[in-house]
Amino acid sequence: MARLIVSDVHLDASAPEATEQFLKFLRAEAAGAEALYILGDLFEVWVGDDDAEPDNERVCAALRALTASGVACFVLHGNRDFLLGSGFCERSGCQLLSDPVIAEFGAEAVLLTHGDALCIDDHPYQELRSIVRAADWQRRFLALPRPQREALAHEVRAGSRRHTARTVPYIMDVNAGAVTAAFRATRVRRMIHGHTHRPGVHDLEVDGQAAQRIVLGAWYEQGSYLHCADGRFQLRSLPR
Repeated sequence: MARLIVSDVHLDASAPEATEQFLKFLRAEAAGAEALYILGDLFEVWVGDDDAEPDNERVCAALRALTASGVACFVLHGNRDFLLGSGFCERSGCQLLSDPVIAEFGAEAVLLTHGDALCIDDHPYQELRSIVRAADWQRRFLALPRPQREALAHEVRAGSRRHTARTVPYIMDVNAGAVTAAFRATRVRRMIHGHTHRPGVHDLEVDGQAAQRIVLGAWYEQGSYLHCADGRFQLRSLPR
């Protein structure tokens, strides 16, 4: 059976077509898989496990149905939904994994990561990331009333759009040195990530050995996923 990998679905009430496509994906392609991996940013915004967005609850219920049917579902934190916690796992039946994580795909060890930690040239983002990933900051934020958290998240999203608009594109992509360092540290020869919204398959060489970096696409305009079976890794698109 195949394992499927997605990233950067960015589910949000303002884009119902993406939500419907993801729900259909769970009922169709994912239902016949051995496992589903979500490499971060499943949701555009997640302000805590008390999230009350009806569409998000539909997604959690669909994930719960998928896992109840026997399909394992693993989730990594993204830069949009890093506050996913135990409450989300209870609602969805998913299991949160640390980022990065090495997964065994048959006889091959593969590095899975959201990918934002590789974008080290984007210094303002990395500074913000170090702040919001700290346990103390998250405890203080989650202690705020939900409406206040939602308002703050709206401000952060607006700031992110401004930052993206004025930042040179290559700065927001992965750093080649960071990629090489990750390969060396983990001693794998295949890496899969999202975050950059630049899907593709990149063959490279690390210390004289062949390596491959597979980048998953975002679901803003079209759904996509990585199909992994029998040692083959194929990027596939879903018609919107």
